[in-house]
Amino acid sequence: MSTVMQETQHGPAVRVQAKAESAAHLAPAIETLAMPRPDPGHAVVKVASAAVNPSDVKAALGLMPQAVWPRTPGRDFAGTVVAGPTEWIGRRVWGSGGDLGITRDGSHAAWLTLPLAALEEMPAGLDFDAAGSIGVPFVTAYEGFQRSGMPLPGQVVAVMGANGKVGQAAVQLAAQAGARVIAVQRRPGPYAGFACAPVEVVDASREDVAARLRELTDGRGVDLVYNTVGSPYFQAANQAMAKRATQIFISTVERPVPFDIFTFYRAMHTYVGVDSLAMDCTEAAAHLRALRPGFEAGTLRPFPVGADAVYALTDALDAYRTVIGGSDQRIVLRPWEGQA
Repeated sequence: MSTVMQETQHGPAVRVQAKAESAAHLAPAIETLAMPRPDPGHAVVKVASAAVNPSDVKAALGLMPQAVWPRTPGRDFAGTVVAGPTEWIGRRVWGSGGDLGITRDGSHAAWLTLPLAALEEMPAGLDFDAAGSIGVPFVTAYEGFQRSGMPLPGQVVAVMGANGKVGQAAVQLAAQAGARVIAVQRRPGPYAGFACAPVEVVDASREDVAARLRELTDGRGVDLVYNTVGSPYFQAANQAMAKRATQIFISTVERPVPFDIFTFYRAMHTYVGVDSLAMDCTEAAAHLRALRPGFEAGTLRPFPVGADAVYALTDALDAYRTVIGGSDQRIVLRPWEGQA
């Protein structure tokens, strides 16, 4: 049985009509839309908070070839189900997805229509801003670990680019699993993010990364490398990998890299590639379901969202420019901020 709120409600949505030539030419419109009525098998979420990811802005710049125009950007969200099956009405949900804001309208709006399989209840104890900021970084980090074999107690995991959001999520997940975690970052320590266990730091701006990782492991090397940066760490990561080690990639700066096939097969290494855009909202919901116990137990924590990192939807352009400008804050939009 399905229920829909009876009165007609209206709320704002970001609409991007066509790709922009550059960040300076971004000009998303704010439109007022009526709450949609869901088709069978779908529900409508009243969005309370939605993160702004770099990929959201890149999509608006036309850098995602699969993007459909016009559309509403936004991959991550937290909010309340207001239309759909009776058992879901009023429940607080969170989510993400590589299709949201790319091939279907996303979360930078008052309303978000989703298939029922994409509904996942928020972890107890989190507010909307916290839950709405988790999506892409944690889903991406989890996908990489799931496809490579989750870290095991006693294994050594090196996270390259550990100061980035996916890097921080990977550190948290590896620490939660009981692995020994080494954060590789281009800044002096200590590690600034959260982890439920101690994290060692290698400062790539001052140290030979491969040599230092070998030294920290008594020459053995690391079992798992989560390389969030790609080519800048490719050779160092290969040189630091133990026999039968795995390296995970989610991004790169340069596409071609030097690859020693002999070293690769003699060391029995494995490479795993992750494209978060390939995971739709239902696949992301399954990952968030697996992550939920960690957030409820406190072994995982959402990214801090400061007061200056929260934007009303009418200020979405400022939020987009802040993100594409390289801010290390987790930026969120509140669609209903300032609405009557």
